[in-house]
Amino acid sequence: MAEEDCRVLLVQSHVVSGYVGNKSAVFPLQVLGFEVDYINSVQFSNHTGYKCFKGQVLNADELKELFDGLKSNNINNYSYLVTGYIGSVSFLEGVLEMVKEFKKVKPDLLYVCDPVMGDRGFMYVPKELLPVYQEKIIPHADLITPNQYEAELLTGLSIKTKADAIQAMDMFHEKGVKSVVLSSCEFDSSSTLVLLGSQINVKLVWPHGGSIFTSVCVCVCLSVCEQDNSRTAGLILFLFLNFLLFLLQTACEKTIATMQAVLQRTLDYAQKAAGPGNKATAAQRELRLVQSKKDIEEPSVTLKAKSL
Repeated sequence: MAEEDCRVLLVQSHVVSGYVGNKSAVFPLQVLGFEVDYINSVQFSNHTGYKCFKGQVLNADELKELFDGLKSNNINNYSYLVTGYIGSVSFLEGVLEMVKEFKKVKPDLLYVCDPVMGDRGFMYVPKELLPVYQEKIIPHADLITPNQYEAELLTGLSIKTKADAIQAMDMFHEKGVKSVVLSSCEFDSSSTLVLLGSQINVKLVWPHGGSIFTSVCVCVCLSVCEQDNSRTAGLILFLFLNFLLFLLQTACEKTIATMQAVLQRTLDYAQKAAGPGNKATAAQRELRLVQSKKDIEEPSVTLKAKSL
């Protein structure tokens, strides 16, 4: 990828201490060669898994002010726009205007949407955001990465099997989304997570010349690490963004390989820091991203994706 094609704008949450949202995204993407700009939809002292958190929430007017500054200085030429946690309808609608404006400047911009709304049957953003995602945001997205519950919310389907998941991904494709990744699904066993990915009408250019448009659907099964997985979906998203330079199958395999390495290093550190018989604290369980630089750069693939 040429240097001028590596500019990414992230719009999502940020924490001063720890790794979620923008804090978990910037370092891996920079290590992988992207030029990263970011806007913090919220700025908290730490993630919400601690006993308390403090901070500020960016409103829609403040988002527009930042966007206008980029536009006025002609520095709004991005190849990737990535959105994550957003807490209000007005802010989400402001993001949609950004998507439209950015695509005027660069029509082939890739909009990556992580529709962060909830998990395991619990919705932790206002319910008014759901129809905005369904009717306005999703049709403009090139890649989406909902978890199982978010995919159910967005499609209205009950996803209990891989066949259900494939049906949900097909519904997203019908809305115009070219690439879909269901970042964490549980089907037959709570000890196994399944990542499913689907691409449609993707142009593949071969080294010897020529190109085709193809559709593909793959899955990767992985054992659940003892480490809390609730904050890893964002890491999956940013790693996958880089590995989209490969075919979908390779992207899924490399993403899972990196994530597992980061989680295992995090778990080992947390257990050692807590001591025998003690439960690790939220601080001790923070992702060991910096220490995993080599795994981010050169993931060792052990789990293979299967075509569905």
